[in-house]
Amino acid sequence: MVDRLDSMSILIAVVDAGSLSAGARRLGLPLATVSRRVADLEAALGTQLLMRSPRGLAATDVGTAYLAACRRILDDVAEAERIASGEFVAPKGLLSLAAPIVFGRLHVVPVVTDFLAAYPEIDVRLEQSDRNVSLHEDQIDAAIRIGQLPDSGLRARRLGRVRRVVCAAPAYLAARGIPQRPEDLSAHDCVSFASLTAPDRWSFGEGRLERAVRIHSRMTVNAAESAIAAATAGLGLTRVLSYQVADAVADGRLRVVLADDEPAPWPVHILYGGGLVPRKLRAFIDFAAPRLEAVLTKAILAPG
Repeated sequence: MVDRLDSMSILIAVVDAGSLSAGARRLGLPLATVSRRVADLEAALGTQLLMRSPRGLAATDVGTAYLAACRRILDDVAEAERIASGEFVAPKGLLSLAAPIVFGRLHVVPVVTDFLAAYPEIDVRLEQSDRNVSLHEDQIDAAIRIGQLPDSGLRARRLGRVRRVVCAAPAYLAARGIPQRPEDLSAHDCVSFASLTAPDRWSFGEGRLERAVRIHSRMTVNAAESAIAAATAGLGLTRVLSYQVADAVADGRLRVVLADDEPAPWPVHILYGGGLVPRKLRAFIDFAAPRLEAVLTKAILAPG
C-alpha cells in the first residue's frame, strides 16, 4: 500500500511539472526511477494514464479521473496522519502562508512575528508573491487574497477592503494642477504599476459607469514600492492600493485625487481549505484576523 501511495505521489508530481524529467527534478529522484514507477502503475491498473504530446505530458481521460482520486486519497492520508500526530489537538507544526509582497512586508510579517511568540510550537513558512498561489499545488495552508474571490470549495474570512487610489506628491500637483476628472489625466505624467494598471489607460467607475481613460506613463514598474517612490519624488501621478500608500498619505508625502471616480474597493480575505481545520491554522486565523482587520480599517484612507 505504501508503494502505491508513493506511486500516486510520483504521478501527481509528473503531471503537475509537465514532464517526467521535470517531475524527477521536483522529487529529487532519478529520471529512470520516476519513469519506471509510472509505467509500473499503468501496468498494475491495466490502462494508460499519461500520453506524450508536443507540449509535454497530458493525462488521458482515465488518467484525469485517476489523478483526482489520487489527490483525494493522499489528502485523506495526510489528514489522518495529522490527526494521529495530534496536530488537530494542539496547535503545533509547520504552517505555510502566502501574502502579497507589500502587504506581507507591512502587515503580515509583524502579525506572524507576534503569533510565533505566542505559539512556540508552531513554525511558519511565508511565501510573498503578487501572483495568486494555488493552495493545493503550492501546499499553502492559508493565503491573504486581495480582490474578488472565484467560486471554489475553499473557505474565506473577510478582513476588510482596499481602494485603488490615484495619488501624487503635493509639489507635483502644485506645479501641474489637480485633475478634477479622469479625463484630465491626459494632460499629466503618470507612473504605472504594471500588476495593477495598463501603461496606456486607467479605468474608473464601476459597472455600466466604468470607463477607461488614456494616460501617458513616463515610467512603468512592476513593483508598487517603485511606483510610490517615483510619485513621491514628483515624477507624476500613480495608481496603487490604499494600504500601500497609507503612511505616505498620512504624513503628507502623497495626496489622493479623483476619489469620487474610483472603482469599488476590493475585498481582502484569508483564504483556506475545506475539511477539518488543524489547530495551528485555526489559531492563526483567530490571532491574525482581528489584527489585520484593524490595519485595513486604518489603511482604507479617508475619501478625498
